[in-house]
Amino acid sequence: MARRLFVAALALAMTLLAVMGSAAAEPLSWQHVPVPAGVRPQAALNEAVAFGPDLVWAVGADAVGREAPGFPLVLRWDGNAWRRQNLPGAGWQGELLSVAATSPAAVWAVGRDAAGGARLLRFDGVAWSESRPPSGVVLTGVVAGGGETWLIGSRDGAQVLLRRDGRAWRDVPVPPGAVYGLHIRAADDVWAAGAADSGAAVSHWDGQGWRQTIVDGFPRSAVGSVLAVSATEVWAGGTAGFVGGPPGRPIPPLLVRFDGQTWSRVTVPTDFGSVTSLAADASGELAWVSVARSQKWGPPGSTPPLVPGPDFLAWNGQSFTEYGEPAVAGEGDSWTLRLAPVPGTRTVWSVGRAAGPEGTFAPRVLRFG
Repeated sequence: MARRLFVAALALAMTLLAVMGSAAAEPLSWQHVPVPAGVRPQAALNEAVAFGPDLVWAVGADAVGREAPGFPLVLRWDGNAWRRQNLPGAGWQGELLSVAATSPAAVWAVGRDAAGGARLLRFDGVAWSESRPPSGVVLTGVVAGGGETWLIGSRDGAQVLLRRDGRAWRDVPVPPGAVYGLHIRAADDVWAAGAADSGAAVSHWDGQGWRQTIVDGFPRSAVGSVLAVSATEVWAGGTAGFVGGPPGRPIPPLLVRFDGQTWSRVTVPTDFGSVTSLAADASGELAWVSVARSQKWGPPGSTPPLVPGPDFLAWNGQSFTEYGEPAVAGEGDSWTLRLAPVPGTRTVWSVGRAAGPEGTFAPRVLRFG
């Protein structure tokens, strides 16, 4: 009797191990996560920031017409679903472009209203409220890191950068050309991605001034995302320029890497598209690269000549693993993919907008892990 019980228990244990092994062996993939039912189909998300598995913020615009502006949109992930947030006093039309935070009680979002005016919102851990934007500045982005919060914008047509200093925003010198993205490690260690007259440019701020490097020498190249792992490992991504070609010809992606001495171009497994976001893992190393509108050349003689390429590239320190975004009923591919890794986990969010029916667009939220 005891022997039969032992054999049965052993068989059950082996079965459980097989099931667990099968589940563990199942590869992870990107999954579509629906937005709240109250968000209209003609909406878009522009950026997200994550603090943990049950606290993620995403911002954008809702009910955008073909010609009419929409309304500012803030969503919050609570661990089970995305929920729309109330914005007291935000009765204006327009959109939120960017969101960043130094802590769950210091979240900032920037945008613009229908008249082109700057809008600045803050979440203090309890509620969202309007904050007075810097005078005369049109805001396009907010970036946080290393206990710092900076704004990207323009004043009288000229680029400006502003740093939060206690209770006020103070101007910071701007590198030559345009700045599209920042990575802030500390007040005296800031990296800027952008473009100068001679091509894609990355600049480093040491607390006193900027040192700029042209990382791709074609005049139409630009980088919009930068990730500084250390002083000897920095990544930047965007698009590479080209000359000639038929109207509507796709543009190649651009990914470059700094080793402490020189910048070099990194080959990616797709021929066209735009690197729109870089995301780090829990240790700060590069983990993900998103490529919007990714396409590859098909086999010789194929029609059409281009086929879909990978939307996400997972970096393991040596090579990339390719991932595509999941198909969503009634919608097309994503136009933008903005990554937001969840600290301390393998989970990564991507927010943006996707092609909708009859020339419209729809909000797109994806999750890996």
